[in-house]
Amino acid sequence: MSFHIVSIDSPQCSLSVRDGQLVCKAAEGEKKLPLEDVASIIVTSFSATIHGHLLLEAAKNRVALILCEAFKPVSIVLPANRSTDTLLSRALLLLPEKTRENLWQKTVDAKCENQWALAQAISPEDIRLEAFHAAAFSKKPHKEAICAKLFWQILGRSLGNEEFVRERNGGGLNNLLNYGYAVLLSITLHKLFGVGLDPTFGISHATRERSTPLAYDIMESFRPCVDWRVFQWAQQQPKPWEVTKEFRKWVIGFSTDRVEWKNSSLEIQCVIEGVVRGFRHAVLEKQPRYYKPWTPRNSKWAGL
Repeated sequence: MSFHIVSIDSPQCSLSVRDGQLVCKAAEGEKKLPLEDVASIIVTSFSATIHGHLLLEAAKNRVALILCEAFKPVSIVLPANRSTDTLLSRALLLLPEKTRENLWQKTVDAKCENQWALAQAISPEDIRLEAFHAAAFSKKPHKEAICAKLFWQILGRSLGNEEFVRERNGGGLNNLLNYGYAVLLSITLHKLFGVGLDPTFGISHATRERSTPLAYDIMESFRPCVDWRVFQWAQQQPKPWEVTKEFRKWVIGFSTDRVEWKNSSLEIQCVIEGVVRGFRHAVLEKQPRYYKPWTPRNSKWAGL
């Protein structure tokens, strides 16, 4: 079964559920989609009407509802009946510190390797790539920060912005990245809930009120998948870069991009599920070897 990310952006619309179908009524007509095929609903419309029955049915189907203001996600509504496995939650809470550190190190290694692979793909002649490679495949304790700095420098330069700095509230390109990461977060949360993992208990990200640190942990190695989509968009579009209807439709496509993983060609959303299941196995067995974050060692970035 394929899971859809539904973006609601009609100026005025009504969202409801009828006979198991997500129904969107707007001036241009009525559209339907089986709710069981939906992973998340992103509402950017400033005047959408959401029926209470939709909230109930979305919870039953483990569908995340993301509410936005000025195209920025401000709320993620998640199902309370998330079928969390008590034994699994206890295993995660009592995870030995050494196992926790090993799981996070595998995540950092994958993220750095993926950033380097993407940087090499978009700017193969950049003189910083050698230092980037050395850092990405090293055992330096702070290599995540080193690789992030090099990655954003190379990406910014490739888009004609030598001074680009990755900041959540930086505007422009940062807004495009924020939206793409919000979609990635939604997909990751859906997969975590699906296997009974409570996202409020992470392995590295700090636990804050109303946060989901485990989702932030797991999604780290997949961020370059969003970065690649955003980069392609920015290459083709004139400044100023804004989160438009066209961009939203484009960026959510990263979830169905196909990549190599475990000798198979799978959609990113399926790979995320596989990684989450491996993480679950690693937690229950207290064996980091079962957790295998995705890296594109045997494939090229889509479109290259």
